[in-house]
Amino acid sequence: MIEIQKLDTESKSEVKEFIQFHFDLYKNCPQWVPPFRQDIALMLNKKKHPFYEHSEADFFVARRDGKIVGRVAAMENKPFNQYHNTRKIQFYLFDSIDDQETTNALFDAVADWGRARGMTEIVGPKGFSAFDGYGIQVEGFEHRQMMTMMNYNYPYYAKLMENAGFEKENDFVSCYVPREKFILPDKVEEIARRVRERGTFVVKDFKNKRELKEWAGRIGDAYNKTFVNNWEYYPLTEREVKFLLDNLLVLADPKLIKIILYKDQVVGFLLGFPDVSAALQRHNGRITPWAIIDILLETKRTKWISLNGVGILPEYHGRGGNALLYSEMRKTVWDYGFDHAEQTQMADTAVQVRQDMEALGAKIYKVHRIFHKKI
Repeated sequence: MIEIQKLDTESKSEVKEFIQFHFDLYKNCPQWVPPFRQDIALMLNKKKHPFYEHSEADFFVARRDGKIVGRVAAMENKPFNQYHNTRKIQFYLFDSIDDQETTNALFDAVADWGRARGMTEIVGPKGFSAFDGYGIQVEGFEHRQMMTMMNYNYPYYAKLMENAGFEKENDFVSCYVPREKFILPDKVEEIARRVRERGTFVVKDFKNKRELKEWAGRIGDAYNKTFVNNWEYYPLTEREVKFLLDNLLVLADPKLIKIILYKDQVVGFLLGFPDVSAALQRHNGRITPWAIIDILLETKRTKWISLNGVGILPEYHGRGGNALLYSEMRKTVWDYGFDHAEQTQMADTAVQVRQDMEALGAKIYKVHRIFHKKI
């Protein structure tokens, strides 16, 4: 018999139990990278996380004989629904043992929560910010998760979702390219060279984090405008942009962050992050002084880079900025000694970007699926 319990987010013990279930479920999985426990706790903190300034969320656990066997978050993202003229409930933080009864009970609770708010559809997984990771993984289970920028789950999750009546809405793909194959076609390099010579588009490099912080607001504004045509887009609040940038700056290596300027306006960006997954796994979601030191050391040791955040404002497409961006991407991988690069999570609707990445030698090696269901 499955019992569904709505979490009391004011209860430290219930929040801790909600978080710990995920760690217990994946403790023997070598591909899983644990999130920071305090980051998940912040998602549940309705007084501190910027999401709750405009939207709502509640959290549910499924118990059998008093023991947690599943969990899920139900979220109403009001700005998203207003922007897209939809009535969708999104779900996130879904984890379950391989048991259909558990999954059905959890999503029945999410559906009831949504109907009470006049919603007509459930969609997800989709988190509290753009860097929480999208979808349930359906391909590439043999590969390690890229830090906490995406989700990892066991192969049985997709079966549970489909049996619960969910269907595919959208896929997010991640591409892998080894250093030796990351070579731009001559035509692209020539376009990039001409763009540099004309000086219309200028690449801005950063010497240190202080300088990067000075530009953070302008980068955030460009990021917020670049993906307006994407499936997942909604206009972020000023505090959400700051929250996002503050989190990114923790792991940011200034030399791997580049922006493209057009007449001093930020029109494009390349966000590269050294893969510190190995260090995150060693410390199991805990932030201690030694963990911080180890993570910083891992940024120097790793041979992997995540390219998560690559874009040009739509109105500047086809004017040479894309070629310049891809040229800088290749230089970043080659100049700083990375052997492996991952373009982390692109929507499969971003056809041009996917074609461009394939032209650069990248191959799809992980797929995460967004599911939806009418309620």
